[in-house]
Amino acid sequence: MLWHQCSLWASHALLLLSFVLSVLPVSLSIGAATLASLADPPRKSNGLSDVVQWDNYSLFVHDQRIFLHSGEFHTFRLPVPDLWLDIFQKMVAAGLNGVSIYIHMGATNPSRGVLDFNDWRALQPIFDAAKLAGIFVTLRPGPYINAETTAGGIAHWITSEVTGALRSNASDWTAAYQPYISGIIDAVVPNQVTEGGPVLFVQVDNEFSQFDTSEAYFADLEAQYRNGSVVIPLTYNDPGEGNNFINGTGAVDIYGLDAYPQGFDCSNPTRWSGVTTNYHSYHESADPAEPWYMPEFQGGAFDPWAGPGYDACEVLTGADFEDVFYKQNWAANVKLISYYMLYGGTSWGGFPFPGVYTSYDYGSSIRETRALGAKFDELKRQGLFLRSSPEFRKTDWIGDTSTGIPEVTLNGSAAFVTLLKNPDTSTQFFITRQADSTSTANISFTLTAPSSQGTLTLPPTTGSIALNGRQSKLIITDYSFGARGSVLYTTASIFFAGTIGQRDVLFLFGDANQSHEFALTLAGSGTRSTSTRLEFSDSTVGKGITNVAVQPGSNELLTIWDSPSQLILFADPVTAATFWAPAVKSQTRNTVPGFESFWQFGTNTTVLVGGPNLVRNATISGNTLALRGDLNASVPLTVVAPSAVKRVTWNGAPVSVQSSGALLTGRLTQNANVRRVTVPKLTGWKFNDSLPEIQPGFDDSAWTVANKTTTNINLQPLFGDGRVLYGCDYQFCEGHVLFRGHFNATGSETGANLTIYGGSGFAASVFINDQFISTAFNGGDHVNALFPFPDGSIIPGQDNVVTVVQDNMGNDEDSGEKSPRGIAGFSLNGGTFDTWKVQGKVGGYTNFPDKVRGVMNEGGLFGEREGWHLPGFDTSSWTARDISEGLPSGGAGVGFFVTTFDLAFPKDTDAFVSFQFETTNTQQYRALLFVNGWKYGKRVANRGPQTKFPVHPGILDFNGKNTVAVALWALNSTAVSPSLELVVDDVLDGGVGTVATNNPVWEPRS
Repeated sequence: MLWHQCSLWASHALLLLSFVLSVLPVSLSIGAATLASLADPPRKSNGLSDVVQWDNYSLFVHDQRIFLHSGEFHTFRLPVPDLWLDIFQKMVAAGLNGVSIYIHMGATNPSRGVLDFNDWRALQPIFDAAKLAGIFVTLRPGPYINAETTAGGIAHWITSEVTGALRSNASDWTAAYQPYISGIIDAVVPNQVTEGGPVLFVQVDNEFSQFDTSEAYFADLEAQYRNGSVVIPLTYNDPGEGNNFINGTGAVDIYGLDAYPQGFDCSNPTRWSGVTTNYHSYHESADPAEPWYMPEFQGGAFDPWAGPGYDACEVLTGADFEDVFYKQNWAANVKLISYYMLYGGTSWGGFPFPGVYTSYDYGSSIRETRALGAKFDELKRQGLFLRSSPEFRKTDWIGDTSTGIPEVTLNGSAAFVTLLKNPDTSTQFFITRQADSTSTANISFTLTAPSSQGTLTLPPTTGSIALNGRQSKLIITDYSFGARGSVLYTTASIFFAGTIGQRDVLFLFGDANQSHEFALTLAGSGTRSTSTRLEFSDSTVGKGITNVAVQPGSNELLTIWDSPSQLILFADPVTAATFWAPAVKSQTRNTVPGFESFWQFGTNTTVLVGGPNLVRNATISGNTLALRGDLNASVPLTVVAPSAVKRVTWNGAPVSVQSSGALLTGRLTQNANVRRVTVPKLTGWKFNDSLPEIQPGFDDSAWTVANKTTTNINLQPLFGDGRVLYGCDYQFCEGHVLFRGHFNATGSETGANLTIYGGSGFAASVFINDQFISTAFNGGDHVNALFPFPDGSIIPGQDNVVTVVQDNMGNDEDSGEKSPRGIAGFSLNGGTFDTWKVQGKVGGYTNFPDKVRGVMNEGGLFGEREGWHLPGFDTSSWTARDISEGLPSGGAGVGFFVTTFDLAFPKDTDAFVSFQFETTNTQQYRALLFVNGWKYGKRVANRGPQTKFPVHPGILDFNGKNTVAVALWALNSTAVSPSLELVVDDVLDGGVGTVATNNPVWEPRS
């Protein structure tokens, strides 16, 4: 029997060597890298740098094999640079080591020859925050990005000014995008991982099928990056199987596939699609020489106008979805993956495409408010397992239930099993789920498989492995942890494995209503748990190996084994998820320069901290562990730290702790300041009319004459006299655009026939002189209608004006992106239009005044053009009128309501604040919500679903005066009565520290 024990250790010798090498800082491990690579296939690189390499298993960075575990975050959807570190820290806390970031060309390149990488459009603060948090960046700058954003991210001026096909090798398209890409290159080059920066990949364009012109376009993009000294890998995300850039012209370094198996209909959130089972076979047929990369896998879903809301999307893609679908990707041997979205944020201003509303919450693991969502816990349970398990970075796909698995027997037809095996260590990962992945039934099964100790039937003691409904589990054999620890098998899940101080630590978890079992060598002289839920027995397959069976019971943390050299913990999933494993920055210089904060590269020192809402970082100095993070309640504190640690501080304050074996325990008390966070009622509203354009004698002499007869927009004018009435052809591409059609009346004019395009769900109100005719909206992207003139509305012998107030919902994001927005056809029944005038945002896209908030912020409503939404505008001469009273006319029109309020939030609190309109979606109005000048909400009260609009610090001044303005557009002659209040969704003790505001105040405009 002694031979069996020695054999168990010997079987892990190579793994332990590999693990030690993988956790050593690179400067220490490079010399031994050759030994580790003997068992590896030849590595590949792009030939420009060996800092990033790969084989058919996974990626290597600085000679270390990694599982790239990433999430999507768009900084333009959180235009407060001081908050980007907050999102990165939360990602890293979940065990992620990568972030994928789109850059929006339209915001950065507002007009030809103008690049604006200032303020929230800057790239360097992204890279600095990522480096501080310790997270790799995949930069995805487009020019096309999709992202449910207007024109797919392509600058609006291009959609009007470029004649050739976009995303092709057309010369004028090439000339249009290249300066933008040059700006991206300038920012990326000094921040590549080869230079000690965080940028790991640059993606070429986005989700495009492979055609001759697109191949040449991709080749041109790649050549520009390479000529600009970008040496890191260029990647691509295929929108579907078979449309790939793998070989030939336009081929990228690393190819990937996007997948959204649940789709984007959240209206039936508990109805699932089945898992996709061909991912592995597709990869083997399409790209077997490279690691399996999924640049976008479903992390939520966007919600359309009139949809069920993002809480339903969170259910559709909730923790059970993550459990089954994410692990199915593991089963396909995916080793690079990014979840879209990880943090969705806000599509403020003119960013949305017509299909989505202001919130881009996406039902993500981090919600729009920046709060940790209900499914963040499952993400963290998976993330810390992946971070803890170097054996999982290199696995062969052995087989599954459908193909058969050599030497493996599954007893239970309702279960489905895939086996991955590390070829160096023989560690086996059985990824199990229900054969019907949509099933909500409870099933059980057993598994017979080989191991280092002979054939095992799992579980040998507790009878069967249980799956509750939509659940997936990893059953693992021959797994090593820490410096010396070894697990023969486990049917419980691994939350954390590693070394803390001198102890090898294994933290297992499993549902409290199920039995679980594992077998390992309990090292050192220690103490077993006396819990009645546990049964300890000597293994029948190896001397010194102990079987531990965990019976169903209460939710609790169990210390299975506690010795000076080893700690074994077990908990239910909820309790496990209260723990964090922050990286403790290395105190040595033996790290990759620039990677001091990166797990695996700068440090492999960690602690376990149970209780807080979030642990942002940890440091150890002498005998003191200093923790920083957030509390949403007073909670018990549990810490596993090196034995030298005797003191703990939380956000700088000492915490009274007691030693209980390997655990330090205490209590974290939420600061009383949290209870002092209050918000005022929104009162003192002032009102002014914002549609003077329909009043007699309105002077539009300064407006642009719409007299173009050609357009590059996809849809040519449908009827009329050939004049083009698209706003973007006159530089008015964002927000509301107004058109005024003049004619000298004879008295025989009876109405205007108009075809108006505004994007799906748009609205357009039409007036003749000062009289309202009607508002057109039908949910589609355009309306063709006759607008009959009311009796007496025409003044014969004088200039008469048809005024159209049109809501631009953004450009479509299909392959053309040149969407018609405006009047595609016009005729005057009984007459002829003389002159058309058009007006949108002040200055159009070449000379707009608000350079900080940018080209996407303002539209063409009169109040916007005058700057009424900006802080400091003088409303003292306006009429006092509460917003609930609606417009004075009681009919159709546009008015501005403005008020101010003060906030005084205590230091070291992080409040999630929202503006809440009435919760029903029945009134016939639309409204724009401006907060300190930022257009942070678009309310469509007759469609919904959004009634609440979160606004972050940095937009809001948490310690000063704030201005809120609402542009209220009543759509018809029915009076409307909106309500608006400021609400606090939650308050955290701790938070993000000082957040700067950048809210330029009103100045006179011409």
